[in-house]
Amino acid sequence: MSSRIAKSLTLAALTAALAACSSVPLDQTGTTTGAGADGATTTGQIMDPFNPQSPLAQQRSVYFEFDSYTIPEQYRSLVEMHSGYLRNNTQQRIRVEGHADARGGSEYNLALGQRRSEAVSRMMSLLGVGSAQIEAISFGKERPRAMGNTEADYAENRRADIVYQQ
Repeated sequence: MSSRIAKSLTLAALTAALAACSSVPLDQTGTTTGAGADGATTTGQIMDPFNPQSPLAQQRSVYFEFDSYTIPEQYRSLVEMHSGYLRNNTQQRIRVEGHADARGGSEYNLALGQRRSEAVSRMMSLLGVGSAQIEAISFGKERPRAMGNTEADYAENRRADIVYQQ
């Protein structure tokens, strides 16, 4: 019986030692960054889509794979960041502009661009942004960001841009 108690005490000591080494308090599952009235977050970042120094102004494009309108995992945090701002600023309106590369017909690319803008809009709605705050439109292949015909140029044009309305 004393061996069972010794094992329990050893396990408890090991758990306590590991908890002491943790860089995150055990009762804290995650951190959230809130914005104050001045738009500054608790980390000191300015969250203002009209300030060029803000991540909201610098990171506005969600890029897509060829012939796809599924939001890639690497852009989900970008959509979450904008959604958080919009949830806290319910008067703010955005337009999500869908784009496609030059390959394919005009009608097909308009429809693909619309599906891309709606995918971003739908994710924002699921994250709590009011549907009245979001307009989803498509420019298809009519407004390319890159004018060349390389795969890199095509990739630059397969996107949905989040545009804040003044």
